[in-house]
Amino acid sequence: MDWRGRRQSNNIEDRRGQPLRGGASGAGMMMLLRFLPFLLRTRIGRILLGLGVLAFIGAKMLGIDLLPALQGESPGVAQSSRELTAEEQELTDFVSVVLADTEETWNQVFSQSGERYQEPTLVLFADRVRSACGTASAAVGPFYCPADNQVYLDLSFFRDLDRQLGAPGDFAQAYVVAHEVGHHVQNLLGIGERVRQAGRGKSEAEINELSVRQELQADCFAGIWAHAANNQRDLLDPGDLAEALTAASAIGDDRLQRRSGQDVVPDSFTHGTSEQRMAWFRRGFDSGNVQECDTFSASLQ
Repeated sequence: MDWRGRRQSNNIEDRRGQPLRGGASGAGMMMLLRFLPFLLRTRIGRILLGLGVLAFIGAKMLGIDLLPALQGESPGVAQSSRELTAEEQELTDFVSVVLADTEETWNQVFSQSGERYQEPTLVLFADRVRSACGTASAAVGPFYCPADNQVYLDLSFFRDLDRQLGAPGDFAQAYVVAHEVGHHVQNLLGIGERVRQAGRGKSEAEINELSVRQELQADCFAGIWAHAANNQRDLLDPGDLAEALTAASAIGDDRLQRRSGQDVVPDSFTHGTSEQRMAWFRRGFDSGNVQECDTFSASLQ
């Protein structure tokens, strides 16, 4: 993949080497909630609480965010990441270029329909991360959170993709990023919400089928990006398409179940078979047309 020297995205947030971002679980916030009833019962308490609110508002007006202090963090001080190895920095640069290239593709696709593409942020993390969708470990793999429009990626997944799943190569890695961006596109188009509504009151098998169709569409959208990257920006090298197809096959539900020693149970699939994932990525790659990615009307047999 001819990625070096190309534009990198500004929409990268690196949280490696940082503590989990605070929330309602921060020590300062917990202490405040614990003593809030006492403060409200006494006149002096109400005065102190009012002064605290005024201080918070005043600090905000001065550009100082006191919320991190309530969440157990240092206010006004950005947490510094640890120094990256040369390999980590190269991977960081790589995913930044891939993300930038997906921005090129989807900005163009959306503008052709008279729409504006809202670029997602890609959050790099190590081991665990807190998102608007909850706290997740690296074991869940890359994921997209529709609640905050962010893609989350622990770069160690690329090592697992190569060594454990047998899908090496930079374009295999690029496919993973493009697939998660595909979920962001679905979110912008309202597809994710329609899937959630369609699943209400349905059986587990029916919900799983909806999930499969959604995941296969994200594969197809990844193929659309690859089509544009290849035909418009000459990004692909010989063999890159095969790397992406190998990655799509490696993470098919049937193959993963066999690898783990389980019986293959189609009703439990949530992402699709290896054959389906390859086929829908290839469909997007060959057509470059969003209309060809209607997995919800197509027969998946």
